[in-house]
Amino acid sequence: MKAERVRLVRLKRLEKLRAIARQNALAEAGRAEARLAQLETLGTRTAALITGYAARTDAACGGDLSSQRVYLGELQRMVARNDGDIARAREHADARAAQAAAAERSRAAVEDRANATQARIARQQTAAAVPLGARPPRRS
Repeated sequence: MKAERVRLVRLKRLEKLRAIARQNALAEAGRAEARLAQLETLGTRTAALITGYAARTDAACGGDLSSQRVYLGELQRMVARNDGDIARAREHADARAAQAAAAERSRAAVEDRANATQARIARQQTAAAVPLGARPPRRS
């Protein structure tokens, strides 16, 4: 029974460590999701800029029109780079979410083992408390 108690203490310690790992994984996943949201917002704002500048008709001369086209081209390249960044950020966020889920499963597995060990100890204590061949008390 002492070995079971030692095992239970070890499992409880392991469960605490896994809970900390789970918290860290959730924090990393949250940061990855926040970065993804920032990049998506940047993409939306840049696309809105492109739409706004493409609709402009206030060029006074050919030089203004040329400058506007160059600026639009740079904005479009920025959108293309941002789309690549969004794809990488999405993969990173998905990987972090998967790590968080794995950490939770790991913690839950240790918790289940600790609960089973605790139940086994309780059963052993209950069985040890009842003497073998015990008779019910006499009635007077």
